[in-house]
Amino acid sequence: MTFISDLEQLKGPLKNPVLTMGNFDGMHKGHLVLFDKVKERAKVIGGQSAVMTFEPHPIKVMMPGNGPPLITPTRQKLRLIEDTGVDVIFCIPFTKEFAAISARDFVKGILVDKIGVKEIVVGYDYTFGHGRAGNIQLLKEMGSHFGFTVHVMDPVRINDTLVSSTSIRELIRDGNLKEAKRLLGRDYQISGTVVTGKNRGDRLLGFSTANLKLIDELTPAVGVYAVRVHIDDQTCYGLTNIGYNPTFGEGAFSVETHVLDFSMDLLGKTIKVDFIKRLRDEKTFESPKELADQISKDVLRARELFG
Repeated sequence: MTFISDLEQLKGPLKNPVLTMGNFDGMHKGHLVLFDKVKERAKVIGGQSAVMTFEPHPIKVMMPGNGPPLITPTRQKLRLIEDTGVDVIFCIPFTKEFAAISARDFVKGILVDKIGVKEIVVGYDYTFGHGRAGNIQLLKEMGSHFGFTVHVMDPVRINDTLVSSTSIRELIRDGNLKEAKRLLGRDYQISGTVVTGKNRGDRLLGFSTANLKLIDELTPAVGVYAVRVHIDDQTCYGLTNIGYNPTFGEGAFSVETHVLDFSMDLLGKTIKVDFIKRLRDEKTFESPKELADQISKDVLRARELFG
């Protein structure tokens, strides 16, 4: 796999490239349909399969502070793209100068002249270029002129639900991890660096917890979840509480993970947490002991779930 973060890295056009383009936030099953088509067509014409995405997400440049939280931070997104087995990944810096490129100049100057595109695969609602003035009709017109083919993929639905970043984001925010997994094709994951917390886990409750400073922007609904935890090369299981610690009356938002049967110091480590199942709402308890008793029940439920 070749990774290109600057179009000036290209020494010449790719070999019969078949390309798809987009933000691909979430890397969900709808995106995977595009990637499969790209690989299929590249194999047919003896070319290279290629994906073009952008960093940061365009909405963060054009409307800073107003965009929705991302489902997949860039590093995770690129790892998931690489896992699909495409030959080339373009991760293009998205700036206001880049955004000012007209749709026609983008196609001619970048896709045709620099990349040498032979076929393009896009979703049914794809737009591009300055002011999003470029659309599928323009792509097809320019394809006829410059000699590349455009494949337009239909929307993907699962159980009458449109597979989209918007629908997945809403499911995650609602804590509906089972349905989100159906659309994503995998468990929803967050990453975070373990930082010093309030030191109450072992001391007051008898359960050590890793307090996470999140890399991700999107967290599931407040509550307690059974989770899979990736620590370096190890995969463990545990519980994650998302919420405001109402029993202690603090009101500060936190994400804390208790890793089952694990005793190593995690401070400073970056860990990944897969959300498997929502166990319950966050609750206010009368005392730390009552909370500890509930955590014991949560641990038992998690152990039963994970076998």
